[in-house]
Amino acid sequence: MILEELLRATDVIEWLGDSKLSIRSLAYDSRQVERGGLFFAIPGEHVDGNQYVGQALSQGAVGVVSERPVPADFPALWVRVGDIRRALAETSRAFYGDPSSKLALVGITGTNGKTTTAYLIHSILEAEGTKAGLLGTIEYRLGDRVVPAHHTTPESLDLAAYFDEIYRAGGRAAVMEVSSHALAQERVWGLRFRAGVFTNLTEDHLDYHKDMESYFVAKRKLFEGVGAPSPELGVINLDDAWGKRLLDEPQPQQITYGVESNAQVKPKHFTFGQEGIRATLTTVRGRLDVESALLGRPNLENILAAVAVTEGLGVSGESIQRGIAALRQVPGRFEKVDAGQPFTVLVDYAHTPDALRNALVTARELTRNRLITVFGCGGDRDRMKRPIMGEIAGSLSDSVVLTSDNPRSEDPILIINDVMVGLQKKDRPYLAEVDREMAIRKALEQAHEGDLVLIAGKGHETYQVLKDETVPFDDRAAARRALWEMGFGLNRPQ
Repeated sequence: MILEELLRATDVIEWLGDSKLSIRSLAYDSRQVERGGLFFAIPGEHVDGNQYVGQALSQGAVGVVSERPVPADFPALWVRVGDIRRALAETSRAFYGDPSSKLALVGITGTNGKTTTAYLIHSILEAEGTKAGLLGTIEYRLGDRVVPAHHTTPESLDLAAYFDEIYRAGGRAAVMEVSSHALAQERVWGLRFRAGVFTNLTEDHLDYHKDMESYFVAKRKLFEGVGAPSPELGVINLDDAWGKRLLDEPQPQQITYGVESNAQVKPKHFTFGQEGIRATLTTVRGRLDVESALLGRPNLENILAAVAVTEGLGVSGESIQRGIAALRQVPGRFEKVDAGQPFTVLVDYAHTPDALRNALVTARELTRNRLITVFGCGGDRDRMKRPIMGEIAGSLSDSVVLTSDNPRSEDPILIINDVMVGLQKKDRPYLAEVDREMAIRKALEQAHEGDLVLIAGKGHETYQVLKDETVPFDDRAAARRALWEMGFGLNRPQ
């Protein structure tokens, strides 16, 4: 594609080189540059792309886009722009023919519940016969291809490529989690969302956003529109105080949901059990009976959000029911590990205070006896939440095993000590074990018939991030190995 056509919508400040160059590819990572490509030098949190201009040229880039002035004697094309991230988003859409405009985009933001809500909406759309993409924390479903997720919300260039792949594979919708980082960094710049969903706001990512108000301001951007008009449909959790602040946003249509509040989509009757959820809902259209294999109150809230969105999109009640029933499990979200043991083992991604509280309250409703909790807190992240989570675990568990959860550059023992400050406020038996696999083993060895062991924090993750390396680790696999060693299960797991 011709360069001047690609950059037509971009705020160009300075241009050195041939505007008629043919551009064969785009890249923001110098390692991904291809011959004939255009390299976007983006200053990041840890790495500045401007430091890798030389590498990009050596790999065949014909030009560079940057916020910086052109260097003296630069040997190739240089385009200076006012905002590099917006330039990347605008150029990416032009390069791929604006594929997002051909899809009904549903964006979901909030602290907790994004992933499961996205899976539910995707399942409902598919049940009605609408082929849809899915982009989120666990994986990217791109038509006929599924790839592991690298970020909850990809960079704008990757989004354009993924939307193009989804559309070419017959997709006509895409459901995506939209993180606060992505909104603050304008990775979704210029995308017009058919629907935006707000699940809740609780303490998380304050190492990045610094305070809750700044965190909310980032989330709010989805409903204001990021370089595009606001979503046509806004779906808001009315139980959440932060959600109520979004009711003044100018969406053409808004639908509220909630369990406790007088929302438009709410449960009239519901029951929870180890088999799942049964509920009669009051909706915008009237009554809707749903059954789900998902567990507990948080998933009832996720179901309400999915119903509100898909009713707003015009999906039939029958398809909504089928789609909810078809989703049997979301990886790492209250996922059962069953090797025939006489107690329940659940793995969940809960890694914030509110998510841990919700998970423990739900687990308490499901257990017939004691609740044993394994969890830790991540390193190089918000330290303030560590004692809070310790106190929550001590309040709601019968026994706690503290361990490591992606300690990164921090000493895991010091992280555990921070958590212990809160845990020790409660008179609960606990032990600390830095080795996460051993911690899971020790928790399972405590369990008796009717107990429930909740392994919280990592969920679907298949790695542990240490100071100098990232090593393979999966809570579900570790639990299966421990159960087999305890005499449960037929075949030794890997």
